[in-house]
Amino acid sequence: MKLVIMGDLHYHDVDPGIPGLLVARNLFYGNLLGRFLQTEGDLHISLGDLTNTGSATELREVSEMLRRRNRTFIHVLGNHDLYTRTKREVLEITGQQQYHMLDAGSSILVFLDTAREMELSNGGGWLDEEQLEWLEAIVLASGTKPVIIFAHHPVHNTTIGSDRVKGSLHPEVPIWNILKQKQGTGIYFNGHAHADSIVTQQNWTFIQVSACLDQPAYRVVELEKNRFQMTTIDVTDAGVVTHIPMLKRHILYYNSNPDARGKDADRQIDISLRPNRRLQKID
Repeated sequence: MKLVIMGDLHYHDVDPGIPGLLVARNLFYGNLLGRFLQTEGDLHISLGDLTNTGSATELREVSEMLRRRNRTFIHVLGNHDLYTRTKREVLEITGQQQYHMLDAGSSILVFLDTAREMELSNGGGWLDEEQLEWLEAIVLASGTKPVIIFAHHPVHNTTIGSDRVKGSLHPEVPIWNILKQKQGTGIYFNGHAHADSIVTQQNWTFIQVSACLDQPAYRVVELEKNRFQMTTIDVTDAGVVTHIPMLKRHILYYNSNPDARGKDADRQIDISLRPNRRLQKID
């Protein structure tokens, strides 16, 4: 199975009265998403903040761009996606599910909803009791089959930036009580912190993906029965990178990270999925 994964996209509305801004926006996102969708994969996955404010125009326009190729696209909700819309309203526009799981044969894929609804001043993550109970049942039922979780927010005190206030799932969310019950390998993907980072704690590997405006790139995962291999594809096309400075000057509610790009060991990894095998980064 092949997965193609992108971090925070922040597709955003722009002021058409600013000369060149609309053209820059359309070229940046059109070319970046074109490369993302051009890459063959069984699933194309967004780790949340697909949009910048969750406005109807942002959601409809980016959804239309994503439908230009016949891909199976999955979007987990991010806090920015819910700034101006309820979860129900966002999901009605995108056609996505709030949270769900997929048995991929050799692995279990879990897609979480960690975002708060319409809380502009609180971008931190949360999981309610219903979703925690649902996740625990999946982890327990998985046995030694690998579990791969996709969420917007990192688990507190794991990847870079997850120790900051509102930079992760709230510290009081008892997700570790669930994760520690996993037998065998667990892998957790997230965005939110706008920085590449890979950290291993216990039998879980936490993979954080930076935002596309800071690092125009996406991840490709080759998922085999006994092996998980992830690489990063950087998008260096002039039709993408030349428009970034202008977009950053005018985008609202976006925190750019000049240190977003991690070391090579934060951007690629090879994990044995055999029971009791160590996880290792690619140097």
